[in-house]
Amino acid sequence: MAAPRDGTLSWFLALTLGVSLIKFLLIKAYHSTDFEVHRNWLAITHSLPVSKWYFEETSEWTLDYPPFFAWFEYGLSHIAKYFDEEMLVVQNLTYASPATILFQRLSVIFTDLVFVYAVCFSSCVKYRVCFVTMLSLKAYFVPSFVLAVLLLWNFGLLIVDHIHFQYNGFLFGVFLLSVARHFQGRHLEGAFLFAVLLNLKHIYLYIAPAYGIYLLRSFCLIQDNSDGSLKWRNFSFIRLAALGIIVCSVFALSFGPFLALDQLPQVLSRLFPFKRGLCHAYWAPNFWALYNAADKALSVLGIKLKLLDVAKLPKASMTGGLVQEFQHSVLPSVSPLITLICTLISVSPALFSIWHRPCGARGFLRCCVICALGSFLFGWHVHEKAILMAILPLSILAVESKDDAGVFLILATTGHLSLFPLLFTTPEFPIKILLMLLFTLYSFTSLKRLFRPECCLINTVESVYLSGLIPLEIFCELIYPLTSWQQTFPFIPLLLTSVYCAFGIIYSFFRLYGILLRGPRYTTKRKSH
Repeated sequence: MAAPRDGTLSWFLALTLGVSLIKFLLIKAYHSTDFEVHRNWLAITHSLPVSKWYFEETSEWTLDYPPFFAWFEYGLSHIAKYFDEEMLVVQNLTYASPATILFQRLSVIFTDLVFVYAVCFSSCVKYRVCFVTMLSLKAYFVPSFVLAVLLLWNFGLLIVDHIHFQYNGFLFGVFLLSVARHFQGRHLEGAFLFAVLLNLKHIYLYIAPAYGIYLLRSFCLIQDNSDGSLKWRNFSFIRLAALGIIVCSVFALSFGPFLALDQLPQVLSRLFPFKRGLCHAYWAPNFWALYNAADKALSVLGIKLKLLDVAKLPKASMTGGLVQEFQHSVLPSVSPLITLICTLISVSPALFSIWHRPCGARGFLRCCVICALGSFLFGWHVHEKAILMAILPLSILAVESKDDAGVFLILATTGHLSLFPLLFTTPEFPIKILLMLLFTLYSFTSLKRLFRPECCLINTVESVYLSGLIPLEIFCELIYPLTSWQQTFPFIPLLLTSVYCAFGIIYSFFRLYGILLRGPRYTTKRKSH
């Protein structure tokens, strides 16, 4: 891997400093309940012995991330005490002093350095150098520069981490480093990093099947050089054992202390709280959003036509913005097992494809995106923020293939707008609009410049669909709040946003499958850098 030249480093530093300035300006912006969630976890890990971490329930925001993240919070807490020790008191619920806000915002900004390093490293792996040295307008439209902007300046990551408040940048950094290792052929290191990632945030189980199949097929099953075939007699049990030792060692280090304390069932019950209901409060724009909307429409129609008895219908809590279990009124209610089966069915063709027709590391990355999207569309209690798990890795593919670029534009635009309900306060309205416009305009112009100018990345129907996001947002943000329905049906804007965006995300899912089965077209007009 070639080292970056002097000029290339200046580009990277300029991009990093620019986005860091934006993050510092957002320190005093609105923050969600996730801010209190992480403050409480700081207090729990700092004030209580390990044996009580996963039992503490003074706050409703109990610790429900894997042990490595708990230790991450524990480490941060020893810095937090120098800002304001009161934030580390478990009983100080909803505590948010200026010093506390400053510390937690800075903790996200500085842990983002892992993501910054991962973006730089990933670009080095793919393009041999990080960024171009040309001092001209063309420098803004070469793959390495475009990739850096799409990752470092990702709109969704900015608003979710630095306004709403989470640590996704740090986690995505570990993920990108793992992917980069696989691009280099350093599979054991990639497996190690992914195992660490799973023990930081278990939502990455979404893409674990892609990792498992890829490593078995491309690392453990050795190709026969005589005829190019793959035979089971060439299966390397030594390599499989090496993978097993690495992964099991990471999990043993993470869960071992709780297994020794006989607390593993308690920890697992926190990590997989199935009683939270099918949908998250903000209704991720997935298949179940359409399912819920259809159930609601059928129940209203049935009541109007006097085909249903209102007294016998279950309480429709699904449109109340609550996180809880509920029963559908007309359609069959959905269990966690059903969502698991639907998810496995949705990703199985992708897994089957990379097993029988491996496409190298790029095929593996595309399979990761499909697994992330399949889990997002059909999983149980999916958070709307999980759409970033598909958008960010797809950025890497988008700068090389016009097909992937087209899907990226649809998925990123739709998925990012679906995050708008997370920021519902008035001061943040112009911020999210401006940042969304800047990122979207750059995405469209830069990706089009990477390919032939006459090449259309999206067709007319797709353009019309994306254009529909504009009146949708105007109605939900500006018109509906002025109507009399706002008090009676406050959930309508969220329902409309989730349902409309769900169509775009489901469409992107099927387009990605088409690319996987047909093969991407690498038709960029760029030269190798």
